[in-house]
Amino acid sequence: MDLRAILKWLKFCNMLYPELKDAGAFTNNNPFDTQGLAGVLVLFQTGAIDIGFGSDNSTTPPKLEECDTSGGTYTAVSSAALSAVIGASDDGKLYGIFVDCAKTHKRYIKVDDPTAGDGTAGVAMAVLGIGFPADQFPRNAAGMGLTELIEA
Repeated sequence: MDLRAILKWLKFCNMLYPELKDAGAFTNNNPFDTQGLAGVLVLFQTGAIDIGFGSDNSTTPPKLEECDTSGGTYTAVSSAALSAVIGASDDGKLYGIFVDCAKTHKRYIKVDDPTAGDGTAGVAMAVLGIGFPADQFPRNAAGMGLTELIEA
């Protein structure tokens, strides 16, 4: 498949704007509308980091949640959590969670309460959602250039 054919399927969302945060919840947490997509890759992009980053607190691994409406009550996406918090020595790394929209998932997906621990500088983090047809791209961490890939 040529690049033009692939690009017409891609959809992007700044799920968490690039931000430096020390001790607390990040201020932007945007839902990704998955309507019409076969899959979504959620990329956690670290900058400089000297403390943990997680969901709900800095000791719970980052995870995704879903809802039928963008502003409704979100619930956890089964199997959509990283294996550990993103930690103080994880500067400049990429982590991914792939959501296969062919499985039963709700329309909107977002990061569950992204939170930085209390460090000296804190956590520089951004989360980018990329929507695409799941059968057209690599489905493993190495193929996507990631440190870790979780499929949900």
